[in-house]
Amino acid sequence: MRKAAIPVLLGLALMAPSFAAEEKTKPAEGKAGEKAGEIKKGGPAGTNVDMPYLIAPLSDADGKLIGYAYLSSRLTAMSDTIALSVRDKLPFIQDAMLRDVNAEPIGTADDPEKVDIPGVEKRLFTDAAKVMGAGKVRLITLCTIQISPLHPVETPALNAPPEDAAPSGPPPKNPTKSRCES
Repeated sequence: MRKAAIPVLLGLALMAPSFAAEEKTKPAEGKAGEKAGEIKKGGPAGTNVDMPYLIAPLSDADGKLIGYAYLSSRLTAMSDTIALSVRDKLPFIQDAMLRDVNAEPIGTADDPEKVDIPGVEKRLFTDAAKVMGAGKVRLITLCTIQISPLHPVETPALNAPPEDAAPSGPPPKNPTKSRCES
């Protein structure tokens, strides 16, 4: 019985790569309104790597610490196999990114509490490319930005207003919704 099963299993194992090749050659089908092969908010499945949070200091024009920005980001690799090597080198990438955001300010020139998203993404992309090598990282996306002031102006009330109440105060300076969600 076992001897009869071996050729069948061997035949199935040899046929599996041909099924995978057929799957890759099929034309891409997208949702309504999307072009074939268009990538929205990142890369194809398996190429996105969620990075650990970065904590970056926020300083005013005089260089005085005013708070911290908690940044969550996502690295998109060129392929799923490269994404596996990104996961292997994640501590080194994280170290380079952490050193970068602590060395130079991440705020905009006009407002130190507003994160310069395009500038920070470009810097983090450069850091990841140095660790991984050229042509392996497609993009870095800052997903969420949470600002924690060093000395808050007011303490939150015990009886906070309901969530459906109209927001009070100035509009947020940084995105409140994740930029990585579709």
